[in-house]
Amino acid sequence: MKYALFLGCTIPIRGQNYEMATRTVAKTLGIHFDNLEDFSCCGFPIRSINSEISLLIAARNLAVAADRDEKICTLCSACTSVLTGANKELTSNRKLREKINKELAKIGRTYKPGVEIKHFARVLYEDIGLNFIKNKIKNDLGKLRLSIHYGCHYLRPSSLYDYFEDAENPSTIEELVSVTGAEVIDYKNKLDCCGGALLGIEGDMALSMAKPKLDNVTANKVDALVTICPFCSIMYEDNQKKIEAKYGVNYNLPVLYYPQVLGLALGINQEKLGFHMNKIKPDALLEKLELVK
Repeated sequence: MKYALFLGCTIPIRGQNYEMATRTVAKTLGIHFDNLEDFSCCGFPIRSINSEISLLIAARNLAVAADRDEKICTLCSACTSVLTGANKELTSNRKLREKINKELAKIGRTYKPGVEIKHFARVLYEDIGLNFIKNKIKNDLGKLRLSIHYGCHYLRPSSLYDYFEDAENPSTIEELVSVTGAEVIDYKNKLDCCGGALLGIEGDMALSMAKPKLDNVTANKVDALVTICPFCSIMYEDNQKKIEAKYGVNYNLPVLYYPQVLGLALGINQEKLGFHMNKIKPDALLEKLELVK
């Protein structure tokens, strides 16, 4: 099974542990990643300012994959949304496609419909499958209590992803976590936005949006919050200390990427999963699993 891994902008700078864990888990499960050096920003940061340029940037990335006859595996939910949306729009709108291709021709590229884009979580759930993963488990994580943050762009808009699951009552990430043996702890406001989209322009508002989820998750005394998106992780992990200082609270809540959790269950060394790069050190969690060094 082969994909071109699309990292986007945030992961190489602020989510290296996500990349490390993903690559290691993929290799263990027989997924091969091609590294296409011509991939760039997906176009998300400027979509609200200039939708046409955003579309052109996304189309260029899709053209890069099409030239190599590659399927794209994403790690960032925003990247997934932008690339999937561009693919659908350009596939269905011939005049727009011709306009975009006229611009791409200036750099020797051509957008061609048909490139498949899928988030790594869906690759695991749909292409690898829970039964296959279950048979690979070496360490039962039954001692862990974990809560999940879906984020916005993994699920919504439902039509963008052909209604692959109920956006108001999702279960795929719970099932992926449960296959490791860990207990999934539900909580109020699970589907709320992390606030990350506002961080660059309304920082205080972004922090105020992230705080209620941290309140509700920590009230249940879980071992960690599990995410599948780098910017969501930035809000709940990188900015956790800012929220604590602003509101006079204390969380000390580890935030793990799902591949880190799965990697532990697969028996992969924690260093290869990037645990040393986590901002909120999950020492207590690792101690529960008798994995502290």
